[in-house]
Amino acid sequence: MKLNEIIEMDKKYFMNTFGSRTPVCFEYGKGINLWDTEGKKYYDFLSGIAVNVLGHSHPRLVNAIKQQAEKLIHCSSLYYIENQAKLAKMLVENSCADKVFFANSGAEANEGAIKLAKIYFKKKGMPEKYEIITLEKSFHGRTLATLAATGQEKYHQPYYPLTPGFRHVPINDFHALEKAVTDATCAVMLEPVQGESGVNPAAAEYVRNVRKLCDEKGLLLIFDEVQTGLGRTGKLFGYQHFGVEPDIFTLAKALGGGFPIGALCAKDFVAQAFEPGDHGSTYGGNPLACAAGLAVIDVIINEGLVENSEKMGSYFMKKLSELSGKHLCISEVRGMGLMIGIQLSTDKAKEIKDRCFEKGYLIGNVGSNILRLLPPLIVTKKDIDGMVEVLDEVLGELSD
Repeated sequence: MKLNEIIEMDKKYFMNTFGSRTPVCFEYGKGINLWDTEGKKYYDFLSGIAVNVLGHSHPRLVNAIKQQAEKLIHCSSLYYIENQAKLAKMLVENSCADKVFFANSGAEANEGAIKLAKIYFKKKGMPEKYEIITLEKSFHGRTLATLAATGQEKYHQPYYPLTPGFRHVPINDFHALEKAVTDATCAVMLEPVQGESGVNPAAAEYVRNVRKLCDEKGLLLIFDEVQTGLGRTGKLFGYQHFGVEPDIFTLAKALGGGFPIGALCAKDFVAQAFEPGDHGSTYGGNPLACAAGLAVIDVIINEGLVENSEKMGSYFMKKLSELSGKHLCISEVRGMGLMIGIQLSTDKAKEIKDRCFEKGYLIGNVGSNILRLLPPLIVTKKDIDGMVEVLDEVLGELSD
């Protein structure tokens, strides 16, 4: 179909939740590249918003999905599922978790984390402990509970009254967090790096103090690793940067490499709070999704993609910092690994993103003054050099 026909069909039949989209429809992809319906080639530095960590159409992932689809796509978790057990084992063996539950998205995984924290205290005979402290500018999902957990008013506004039981405090302000703890607090939930609001890393000392506070007060510590997990930050999990372990953490995005799957991971002492009937999912942990997850993690670990993320992330940050010396509109380059934000002193982020798109490079923007870069973990120095060159051109054009 022609692009204009696709756009017209979309406008007629699809709910208008995405507004005016970038005028392109991609037909196929390979590695870091995508091609649209007109045959134009693009370099993907957004990875479906941190999803396509192996790039597009990685042969290991494609073959795993194809082979499993030919055998069994879905069966109920009323029965034992080999791939489900194998993927849970793989996650446990490579993380601080003891038990895993599979969902279909990051929001579902976070919803499960919220439920687990609350039921843990209820089964300990402390139902009065139900509040969870999260951070301002956080993003935890679009279900009603995860929306309430999210620390951004713009997402709350259409859905008042919100699900109760959440307090929000500024990131990296330990005093504010400490003051927010009450007798009703059951957990603290945070992202190692806030992605959706502009790539805001949590400070190491702050995170260590939060862990210490949770230990002292008997609170659970939840890490939302939906975006940071599985190599994105230059370590397999974001929590590994801080020398602490969460009691609960969640995964999604990278886990399926583009196939929908999420994971709720927990220490055994808290996981035991879930008993038969307390939580479930029709599709969660199905054979096909778990086959994808097994392939993705195997490639990430055995093909050195965590190491590549750390190495290429450092290189990318260095090149962007050099660019900031040439273009004064760049006020800060921040991030971890291949999760990078560029703070601008101008409100031209969307225009910069659009011009990069015209030149065949896909990046993101957060509001009017932040650029967001999330390339696949297979990215090379050559790819990064091309991205930096195009960004240099665009910034030069806008300053003329």
